[in-house]
Amino acid sequence: MKPARNDGIIVLICLVAVAAFFIGKHAGNGDGYTEVQPKDSAAILGDIRYSERRPAPRAHIYYNVEGKKAERFTFDPNTADSTQLLRLGLKPYIVRNIYKYRAKGGTFRRAEDFARLYGLTAGEYKSLKPYIKISSDYQPAASLVPETEKTVAPKDSLKYPVKLTAGEHISLNIADTSMLKRVPGIGSGFARAIVNYRNRLGGYADVKQLLDIKGMPEDALKYIVLGSSNVRKLDVNHLSLDQLKKHPYLNFYQARALVEARRLHGPLHSAADLRLLPDFSEKDIKRLIPYLKF
Repeated sequence: MKPARNDGIIVLICLVAVAAFFIGKHAGNGDGYTEVQPKDSAAILGDIRYSERRPAPRAHIYYNVEGKKAERFTFDPNTADSTQLLRLGLKPYIVRNIYKYRAKGGTFRRAEDFARLYGLTAGEYKSLKPYIKISSDYQPAASLVPETEKTVAPKDSLKYPVKLTAGEHISLNIADTSMLKRVPGIGSGFARAIVNYRNRLGGYADVKQLLDIKGMPEDALKYIVLGSSNVRKLDVNHLSLDQLKKHPYLNFYQARALVEARRLHGPLHSAADLRLLPDFSEKDIKRLIPYLKF
């Protein structure tokens, strides 16, 4: 009989377990409430404690100007504070740029300087321009000096030489570039060209040779005299072709003609011998005569 009693106990335990299952399910779904398990309550409590420890969000250092209507009033960008600048409708980063510019020693001297702000649109500037008033304290100190008291620094005599007056002259063959620049109409460019051409010629034989230089003002010649006429001579019977053709009045073909005439007929004796050479015109011979040596 004992085995039967044990079986009954087992069956009773099973019935109790089934009944407890159905009661728990009914309690969880029947009235809309759910039993909170211990592990759930611990998680909720942890969230509450975390929210108590977490600091509140930091407020922005500038006003939130979005949605606020921009105001218009007179202001000086050199002295206006952030509150005024934001009331004007300027964006926070533009206000920062103004503060940075002023911190580095920048100064708004006129309304147009405000237009150079990074990020400022043309429309914003046009709207603000009538209200920009720059204090006189920020104008250059030189503006305080009356025009009558301002002095003009004398010109550097080396850069701006005193020009010759009527009746004054310079000697063409000995004048350097500084002296030549005193001639009215002659500046640094012409002065260098005159000296360079003189070196190539071996000296000027006539003042009118200056007109060989392109663009030379003819009026300048009245201030110039020849001076020394001791020009460097060309020894036509001994100079090589390369040496002869370096002279401005001899080209390659004329220099070759002189060398060939020497080779075929012996030394040249006078300028008249050049008239026998087809490469020389009467004009060429005339301007060469002062430079020829036989």
